[in-house]
Amino acid sequence: MVPSPNWIDRRIDSNLDNTLTQEHVVETMLEADRPFFSSRQLASRVKPDVSKATVRNRLNELQELDVVATEAYPDSVTLYYIKYPDSEWPLSPEGKRALMAESPLDRLTTRGFLTLQDTVGVRTLVLAGFQLSLALLAAGSLLTILGFDPGLESDIALWATAFNVLVFSGILLVTERIVHRVRSRFGPLHLLPTT
Repeated sequence: MVPSPNWIDRRIDSNLDNTLTQEHVVETMLEADRPFFSSRQLASRVKPDVSKATVRNRLNELQELDVVATEAYPDSVTLYYIKYPDSEWPLSPEGKRALMAESPLDRLTTRGFLTLQDTVGVRTLVLAGFQLSLALLAAGSLLTILGFDPGLESDIALWATAFNVLVFSGILLVTERIVHRVRSRFGPLHLLPTT
């Protein structure tokens, strides 16, 4: 069983006369890899087997103690979750930190890239490369239609491509910074229609 956080231990009743204790319900919820539970889902997880009414009674007690909160949905479905005091929705502090963590590219190390162990970081890098290539192809097509030749050439095709990508990335970064400043000053720009 997963130990309960201290803030929960201070609130729950350690009544051992009950077949199902509040502590056992909380531990069952904490050790599962999900934020929401119906009373039936919890009843199927707890051991020893107890009735759904018993589970609901413990959940109601925990709700009164402000350890558990509920969300009601259509078709009379009520879902229960641990009400973490430092989170606005049913998300553990660890889950909240994970959502606010840096992007996969920020976590990608040279070793993770070279050994291809950080699959999420490598995949993100590859997708960024695809997007950059697509943007570069679109810019090249536009320049060709307009009859403008930037004159960036080399005898080695890889050098020319690398230089083109480098220059285009710089232009894209500067453009993004300008748009960011304009948005922060004047609010969102609605240049493209939303669907």
